[in-house]
Amino acid sequence: MTQKFAAAVVAIALMAAALFAGGLATMQEAHAQAANRVFEMRTYFTHDGKLDDLQARFRNHTTKFFEKHGMTNVGYWVPRDQPNTLVYILAYPSKDAATKAWDGFRKDEGWIAARTASEANGPIVVKVVSVFMDPTNFSGIK
Repeated sequence: MTQKFAAAVVAIALMAAALFAGGLATMQEAHAQAANRVFEMRTYFTHDGKLDDLQARFRNHTTKFFEKHGMTNVGYWVPRDQPNTLVYILAYPSKDAATKAWDGFRKDEGWIAARTASEANGPIVVKVVSVFMDPTNFSGIK
């Protein structure tokens, strides 16, 4: 084995080790982030006949603003046995991140304009209930 070849092998091995170590740090970082991840379940109760308006606002505007402010849209549901109701779940890297995301969202001029336009024919939402949740160690989603 020539010295140049040996030096090249050592250099490649060092680069591979550095990449592997970086990958481990990334996996460890991802695990730490998952350990702090928090979910928020929000339930919106609308005025009679306004559920379609609320769904249109979410479909056309709100979900995009959530993403813009660092919120992850997990899912949206309409309960079969509870009219005028929308339930959805958001995910955040941490509770602090959730607070920061909501602060930015509520001040976003684009969101304010979209909300105002969607309420041109009157208020849509009667009440909002928010519950922050931590996943259990046996949950399929963390």
